[in-house]
Amino acid sequence: MERILIATDGSRSAREAVELGLELASEHDARVYVVHVVPAADVAPWSAFGMSAGAPHVETPADRGPIDDAIARAEERGIKVTGELLTGNAVDEIVAYADSRDVDLIVMGSRGHGAVARALLGSVSLGVMRETRRPVLIVRAAHVPAHV
Repeated sequence: MERILIATDGSRSAREAVELGLELASEHDARVYVVHVVPAADVAPWSAFGMSAGAPHVETPADRGPIDDAIARAEERGIKVTGELLTGNAVDEIVAYADSRDVDLIVMGSRGHGAVARALLGSVSLGVMRETRRPVLIVRAAHVPAHV
């Protein structure tokens, strides 16, 4: 394994996916690509006459936060890393980026939405699995119960 793509959104499961992806990269002396995808447009939570309003997404420092965090963790371990902020549909952008870098593995988190939420909202991790020909490792956030 020479190239690993880690897709992150900063969620708990994504942070765990970053850690696991970096462990794999360290074990295999692999190059890491870290991506975060933001929407092309921000949709307003209100609508007029049944139509939603939207405006082009303007990049903010918060958009780069998940990438910067993953890059810092990789550099602490001496891992070769490149970070990219992508814009568009998350599934399409992740799959296209993986293809453009010819990665050997895509690592990403899963928020673990229930069946209803997944049916209504879709799932980026499942969408990537359906659309790519590359291996995908999906990491779910570990739930560790508190001890009393």
